[in-house]
Amino acid sequence: SRRKRLGMMLNSCGSQNHLALIDVKGFDPKDITVTVKDGKVTVSAERKVECNTGSTKTSNYKKFIKEFSLPPGVDEKEVTYSV
Repeated sequence: SRRKRLGMMLNSCGSQNHLALIDVKGFDPKDITVTVKDGKVTVSAERKVECNTGSTKTSNYKKFIKEFSLPPGVDEKEVTYSV
């Protein structure tokens, strides 16, 4: 099975890099939002799948939120991410 991970490079003073890996299995890249504000990184994802079989209708809703503080010396503007 293929696993999706969100990888973020956190660059700090002295060109030291930090890497954070977050498992976002079950979400498409378009479902994922990353925000960096006030020294914190927030990764969130939401997904709603509806299935209509004619006689029944079901909905499956999935939500994920992970927040963590940036290491000391990391500039918020230098945070990059990829899926």
